[in-house]
This record gives sequence, structure tokens and C-alpha cells, in this order.
Amino acid sequence: MNDIKVMNHAADNIRILAASMVEKANSGHPGGAMGGADFINVLFSEFLVFDPENPSWEGRDRFFLDPGHMAPMLYSQLALIGKFTLEDLQQLRQWGSVTPGHPEREIARGIENTSGPLGQGHTFAVGAAIAAKFLKARLGDVMNQTIYTYISDGGVQEEISQGAGRIAGTLGLDNLIMFYDANDIQLSTETKVVTIEDTAKKYEAWGWKVIKIDGNDCEQIRKAINEAKAETERPTLIIGHCIMGKGARKDDGSSYEHNCKTHGAPLGGDAFVNTVKNLGGDPTDPFKIFPDVQKLYADRLAELKNIVAKRYAEKDSWSKANPDKAELLKVWFSGKAPKVDWSKVEQKAGAATRGASATILSVLAEQVPNMICASADLSNSDKTDGFLKKTHNLERGDFSGAFFQAGVSELTMACCCIGMSLHGGVIPACGTFFVFSDYMKPAVRMAALMEVPIKFIWTHDAFRVGEDGPTHEPVEQEAQIRLMEKLKNHHGKDSVRVLRPADAEETTVCWRMAMENTSTPTALILSRQNIEMLPEGNDYNQAEKGAYIVAGSDENFDVILLASGSEVSTLEAGKKLLNNDGIKVRVLSVPSEGLFRSQPKEYQESILPRSAKVFGMTAGLPVTLEGLVGANGKVWGLESFGFSAPYKVLDEKLGYTGQNVYNQVKELLAE
Repeated sequence: MNDIKVMNHAADNIRILAASMVEKANSGHPGGAMGGADFINVLFSEFLVFDPENPSWEGRDRFFLDPGHMAPMLYSQLALIGKFTLEDLQQLRQWGSVTPGHPEREIARGIENTSGPLGQGHTFAVGAAIAAKFLKARLGDVMNQTIYTYISDGGVQEEISQGAGRIAGTLGLDNLIMFYDANDIQLSTETKVVTIEDTAKKYEAWGWKVIKIDGNDCEQIRKAINEAKAETERPTLIIGHCIMGKGARKDDGSSYEHNCKTHGAPLGGDAFVNTVKNLGGDPTDPFKIFPDVQKLYADRLAELKNIVAKRYAEKDSWSKANPDKAELLKVWFSGKAPKVDWSKVEQKAGAATRGASATILSVLAEQVPNMICASADLSNSDKTDGFLKKTHNLERGDFSGAFFQAGVSELTMACCCIGMSLHGGVIPACGTFFVFSDYMKPAVRMAALMEVPIKFIWTHDAFRVGEDGPTHEPVEQEAQIRLMEKLKNHHGKDSVRVLRPADAEETTVCWRMAMENTSTPTALILSRQNIEMLPEGNDYNQAEKGAYIVAGSDENFDVILLASGSEVSTLEAGKKLLNNDGIKVRVLSVPSEGLFRSQPKEYQESILPRSAKVFGMTAGLPVTLEGLVGANGKVWGLESFGFSAPYKVLDEKLGYTGQNVYNQVKELLAE
């Protein structure tokens, strides 16, 4: 147990560094960072178990920061353990710096998650805690971590916190400890202006253990974490009543604490000078680590080396006694795609692609033991029950299953699954209707930013949902997700891989691509209705190129027809009518424009020459295909939200028939 005087000095050191970072950048949020310094200091100096020399050690504890605006607190703390230099801290929010305005995932530097949109970070932690339980059920105590997370008033207010709190309590995640920085101040007002809820009672109602403390009292923080670690049935919420801008002083030297103005702006001028002096620093040279603080963390790092050495020795003994499990641990955390015998997938001709996906999921459930599949209360409709039928639900006290019943909470489900992937060792997939992907967009974006290889399963992909009407008919959703497909990540790859297969067999290839994609999220967009198979003899493996010829490869074609998903079979029906008129047609299936655009220019030109007449058909907005069709063609798409009617009636009324393809192409060729 460290000396209280030194611990308080270390927290003040973090406060000085955080305030100085924001001051030098003339941008940022010092107040929250100053208030939270005591908790993060106690956590890192006494509790968090990690390997100073191997930051990616799979057995480490994890710390997930929810309020990304408190980046100065995290960066300052990580500087105390040598992950950032003082020079790094002075480059906060600058071009090319390693200290961006909100933390971005970098395991080597101790940052487990990209944070920013409030509420997501602590939900990632819930997912990580689920993954840790899942792995422990299969591997034993070698995967015995504690998942810590830090949330602010804003994160508690975000609606996602309800889903995260409900799920963590329902599953009894006793390996999850969340610190709530309850400082009663937010960016523009005091919290009492926007909420009167009893947060403690809310979390207790969800099944959490709740501890209330002075969030700036080192001894109370220490006692609360010990109590939380002793809990064996529930997640723990530590409500720390902190002081926003703790230690801050105004220009005249009076208190600047508990003030909204410290939340999102530099302290400025004499206020900064007075604050640094008050905290024991030198305002002319504030980027310093005090000698006793250096010793505190040098001692902690030495202690951690001993702790980790013991854990590694235990792992070695475990590996010798459990060689099969040891091999699984190695493979699961390798980041490599799992081995799947795709020959075991036997598709039913003419099936809906959601049904084809169910067939694949049943095989994956048997062959990929570290895969977790989830659904937002739609498993029997999005057909993720193909996976569920081969396993059972994750439940309180029993994590031997592999199906995550998230309830009706698409955003929470997505963030939990992202958290599982961030933890490592598991391959998560989650399903819902495509129209409800609107609820998931913030999580999809974060998954893309973090390059997390989660699998999104979106079914009921078009207006052919039919009788449910326009509230359930996705129209603009494909265009939205394909905009993200056009963005490149830091490694030059599509930020999201979007795949909309044309029939049951193409679904198998798309799922294979999804499982082999270990560097970005994958979105699978699947039909509710049955789809006719593409012409016999089609080489479905060509779908890996994003676009390929599925019919009419005649070099002297008059027109190219292209689409993704179920519209490809409609084009094929139109092709037959056009052929009867002597019009030569080439048909392309384009499950992924992003993948197609990544192919060599020679391939792109060979199947879709820029000089060709092109007709595209999409069940979404015309813009979905306009980049492929180009100036020499036209796109048939929707320009309304849809209508309530049986899908075959809608096909007829909205022009998704072979006859309309014939009519539109004839007009195009006559121009």
C-alpha cells in the first residue's frame, strides 16, 4: 500500500500535466481530467495488472475509457508508466502527434479503445467482460482478468448506458468494475438541470453492486476497488463524487473548481498559472514528473514484472497440463482467420440469402469454437438461429454457450460485440434487420476507426419486406453503408467491407470473405425472400473480386446490366427478353463495389468498360450504383420510402421485373 502523501502528489502531477496539455494546445478539456486523476492514479499504481514489456499479453486487465474528452487524463497517466514522453504530451491535438484530441486505440501505448461518442466506451468494456467470461469457460483461470471502465455523467445519460447496464447485470459480470465520475457538471450546465434520477438505484435495479465514495479520496477509492474485486456475482459501479477542475484557481486565486468553464476550454492566463502553483508545479516548466512520483511508478513497474512473471509461470504449467487448450489460446489470439471446411456448407437452391446465411452459421458454430453470434431479439427472423441451434445462450453463471441474446438494443449489441473483439480471442457476429442498422451506425463507424473485424448480419434487405410497410423497408441504408465502403483506413483498406450476395451460393463466398477479413468490419446484407439461382456454371469464387460476369460474357455485347443482391436475378430475367430481340447482354453481380475498385484497372475495364452502355438496378437509392453505371447509362432505383403490400405486388408496382428491365434497356439503347 502506497503512502497517501505520495499518492496525492501523483494525482496532482496528473492534474498539472492534463491542464498544461490543454493550455499548450489552446484546445481541450482540463476539468474532468483533473477531477478523475485520483481514481486513475490508484488504478494504475496499485490494481491494474499488465505486462510493462508485452502490452498485448492476452491475460492482462483492460481499462476502457468512455469519455474521450478526458484524453489528457489518460495520456498523463500513461506517461507515468512510460508509454508517452513529456514531449508527446506537449503535442496534444497537433498534426502528426501520437496524442490526438480523443484517444485512438493503440495497445502498444496502453490504449484499449478509441473513445469519443459518449456511452460506447463503457459498453465496449461490457463486451470485453463477456469475452473474458467466455474464454475462461473454455480455457480456465489462465484467462482471469478484471475489466475496468471509466464513465462520466454524459455517458450515463446516453441511452446506450441502459442497454449496457441491463446486459451486464443480467449476465452477472462480476469481472467488470466501472468508475462513475459523478462531478455534477457537464459542458453547458450542472447535471441537476437535465436529470433528477437516482443513478445508484437504477444500477441496483439492473443487478449491479453499487458503492458510493468521495472520488478524490485515495483511501476510499482503494477500499472500493478491493470491495469490487471481492464481488463474485455482480458487476460493480463505484460512484465517485469528484470535483470538476479539482485544484483549479481563477485569475484572482479563488477556487475555479466545480465550474462548467473548466470542462471544455483551457484554464487560460493567470488561472492556469495559479492552478499549477496551487498543485505544486512550476507554471514556467509544467511538463515534469515529480521525483517521488517517478519512484512510485518505477516501483509499480518492478512489482508488475514480478506479478506477470508469476502469471507466466502459471501459464507454462497450465500449458503443459493442457496442451490442446494452450494451442487454442495461441490460435485464437493470433488474429488469423479461423480454418473452416467450406465444403461442409450445402446450400438449398433458390433459398433466401438469410436462409443461406443460417446454413453457413450452423457450420461455423461447429467449426469455429471461439465465435460468438448475437441477435437483437430477432434470431428466428434474421436466421442467426442457425448458429443458436448448435449451441446455447450465454447466461449468468454459464458462459459455455456461444449465443448472445442482446434483447431489443441494436446499438448496445453492436458495441458489446465490438468490445468482445477488442478484448481479443473471440470472433463476434451480430444480426438484425437492415433497416435497424440505422441504430447501429455510430458503432459501425467506431468499428471502422478501430479496424475491428466484427461481422454485421443485416437481413430483410429491401422493400420486399412488403407488408410491414415503409417503416421496415430499407431504402437509403445501402447507400449509407456503401459511403463508408469508400473510406480508406490507416492501412489503405476499405474501412468497411460491404457484401450483398445475389443468391445462396454467392452467400457462401461472401461469408467466407467475411471470415477471412481480419482487419476491418464486414457487413452482410441479406434477403428475406427466396431468390432464384444464378445461371449454372457460374464461378462463384469470382465474387471475391467484388464484381464479376455471371451471364452473357459475349465480347460483342450491346449493354451491361449490373446489380447486387436479389436484383441480379431480375436482370437475368430481363436479359432473356432482350436476347429474344437479338440484343446481346452482359450481366454483372456486384456484391462489393469497394472490393471491385481495389482490383487492377485492367480487370475493372475488362468486365465494365468505360465506353459501355450500362443499366443498373438497385432496391435502394439510385446513387448506390451511379458510380458504377457512369455517364453512359441509367439506374433504376427507389425515390420513396416504400409501401405496405405483398412483395410480389411491390415488385410489379415499382418496376422490379424482367419486363421493366427490358423496357428500360430498350429506351437506353435508343438514346
